[in-house]
Amino acid sequence: MAMRQPALVFPPELLLQAQGMRAAIFDVDGVLTDGRLHIGEHGESVKVFHVHDGHGLKLLARIGIEPVIISGRDSPALRRRLGDLGIRHAVYGTSDKLAAAEALRAAQGWSWTEMAAIGDDWPDLPLLARSGFACAVANAHAEVKAAALYVTYLSGGAGGAREFCDLLLMASGRYAALLQGELGSLDTR
Repeated sequence: MAMRQPALVFPPELLLQAQGMRAAIFDVDGVLTDGRLHIGEHGESVKVFHVHDGHGLKLLARIGIEPVIISGRDSPALRRRLGDLGIRHAVYGTSDKLAAAEALRAAQGWSWTEMAAIGDDWPDLPLLARSGFACAVANAHAEVKAAALYVTYLSGGAGGAREFCDLLLMASGRYAALLQGELGSLDTR
């Protein structure tokens, strides 16, 4: 099978800024979901996740960029989704995302310059300010967009997290090989 060139492109200067990441921090509500809260009459929450975002998280883990989830909320739906994706580092229901990230950073031996982060609202600003590569989803608050090095074209819960993952995959130099591997596996299915 001939090597296929990726259709996705990012500006070279942006890819240079995103190189060297070992971990990527994701907010949940507004990044991995569309930010709306669905609460049933008995207080149960329902969350809607985009399959593209989940696949992006798995691709990051495959190449050694550790997905880290830090959420201000906790729910059985979130825990189920992250469990299904095999996410190893997650902090649920925290009001201090910076303290949670700092504890994970120190435990894993990552520097802030090796950590990317994506967010959508003010609680994510301390993470974006410290991370080596800061990103905001298209539907993020204006202050978050202003703090980001890159704002996705897609919104949270609608592929914005996958766009961030793809950017990190390209910056790592592994995107084309991953794509080619997927195309090659079509011959064996």
